[in-house]
Amino acid sequence: MFQTALTEKIGIQYPIVGGTMMSISTSDFVAAISEAGGLGILASAIYPSREEFASAIDRINERTTKPFAVNINLFPSMRPIDNNDYVDVLIEKGVRIVETSGHSAPVDLCRRFKDAGMTWIHKCVGIRYAQKVEAMGADMVTVVGYENGGATGKLDIGTLVLIPAVRDAVKIPVIGGGGVSDGRGVAAVLSLGADGVIMGTRFLLTKECPIHDNLKQALLNASELDTMLIMRSIDATHRVWKNAAAQKCAETEASGGNFAEVLSIVAGDLARKMYREGDLDAGVISVGQGVGLIHDIPTVKELLVKIMEQAKETVMRFGKP
Repeated sequence: MFQTALTEKIGIQYPIVGGTMMSISTSDFVAAISEAGGLGILASAIYPSREEFASAIDRINERTTKPFAVNINLFPSMRPIDNNDYVDVLIEKGVRIVETSGHSAPVDLCRRFKDAGMTWIHKCVGIRYAQKVEAMGADMVTVVGYENGGATGKLDIGTLVLIPAVRDAVKIPVIGGGGVSDGRGVAAVLSLGADGVIMGTRFLLTKECPIHDNLKQALLNASELDTMLIMRSIDATHRVWKNAAAQKCAETEASGGNFAEVLSIVAGDLARKMYREGDLDAGVISVGQGVGLIHDIPTVKELLVKIMEQAKETVMRFGKP
């Protein structure tokens, strides 16, 4: 019932993509999403060396034979990254699907993706960006509305408008999201013309997600009001869970804090402390407004089955008198 251009092109069971999450989208978590029938995406920027990155890809292949992707991160970072090193490993390991996110992918990277025969998905925030990467050779584009957790861009367009607007503007398949936490959201996004649905926040509250139980319980108790936007002053707007660190970041920006001061608050080491030790105010975590729709912590497999059943029920309801 839910076979789309996305499922057909990359060979996945469900039109569901696990959003890339820094320090969370590790090999085991990615493999769990792919094995359950979705598309897991490995965050390359987690791994500081070619050897560690290559080992992470090997581990995914050990845990699933199903398709997965790797994200190449183009956002500002405290650690300088040469993404060509990551692409070298992708080619060596025969990875077939690559996602880029951030600013438009450099022409040299795009050329390498195409020369290697990879399916290239680019995640962006609006029509003109989608059209630009389509012209550069992207095979698919991902767009997420203002409700989304993580990078939102500066356009502040809601999911309900953004997805059909981009669908009308490009010829390549569109993956859409922003605030999707259940099957009703999946049905809605597909009805807007998307070929797939990206979810990040919902996957945080699964048994396989590698974050501390304290954090999972806090997010389970959160409502749609418990997120905020930060990092707009450094041109990297993100929606995050509203905790002490996020509020400190907003205060720093409001008082004119510079790039380094802002990044010192949202640094990956602090977020990892929160993820690993359960210190809920140590760092920030990307969370969308859909967190308020989450009421349990299932396995990834249980989640996808439940979501797709609800999506089917939602669509079938429209045909009843």
